[in-house]
Amino acid sequence: MRAFPNQSEGWIENTLKNSYQFFAYNFIQFLAFPGAWETAQYDIHGKDVLDDALKQKKGVVFISAHFGVWEMLGVWLGLNNYKLVGVAHRQRNRGANKFFQEQRELSGVKHIFRKEPLEKMYAILNENKLLGLVSDQDAKKKGVFIDFFGMPASTPKGAALFHKNTNAPMIFSVCVRTGFQKYQLEFLPIIAGDDTTEKITQAYTVILEKLIHAYPEQYFWFHRRWKTKPEKSN
Repeated sequence: MRAFPNQSEGWIENTLKNSYQFFAYNFIQFLAFPGAWETAQYDIHGKDVLDDALKQKKGVVFISAHFGVWEMLGVWLGLNNYKLVGVAHRQRNRGANKFFQEQRELSGVKHIFRKEPLEKMYAILNENKLLGLVSDQDAKKKGVFIDFFGMPASTPKGAALFHKNTNAPMIFSVCVRTGFQKYQLEFLPIIAGDDTTEKITQAYTVILEKLIHAYPEQYFWFHRRWKTKPEKSN
């Protein structure tokens, strides 16, 4: 309702229902890896963007979001020999954490966790691999506030800082479900130059917002995206 204030209550309810169905299906599909991806068909947009970025030999700050079928994005990258190392949130339950990591690594991608030494993440870029960052959750007071659907949203700074500190190219990527076992992958360059952390973060958030407008049921609305409020200036 915050993001789409001009839509009817019926549209909101229908989108919410479709979102629950979408993510329930995604989770069941994830449980069924690797069999679940054997019949997947991908329509790839921007593969040349990804390949050209890797030719720079600086690694790639690979940015995604809780949108679409992000697990199937990892599958395609792994099966096509792209060296993705995703930075993930460690699950509190050790058994669940082990299961999620094992399922994700079946395709060949790798995993490290938040709060591990930053040196590990810079090493991934130095090895010309993809440093995978899912950068659309509330980042509390540590985040940078940018505009998201017309409201200030605290957003992780990591992607912008890794780029600024290494000059590694940035790519924003998502996997949109377009039909049963049919997916569209997008690899979009983020051109930053000497921009500020705020401008860089806003640049890929604008892309995400456009995708959500096109496929609102494929965004993970369950996050409290606007939970943290900016401090009021005196």
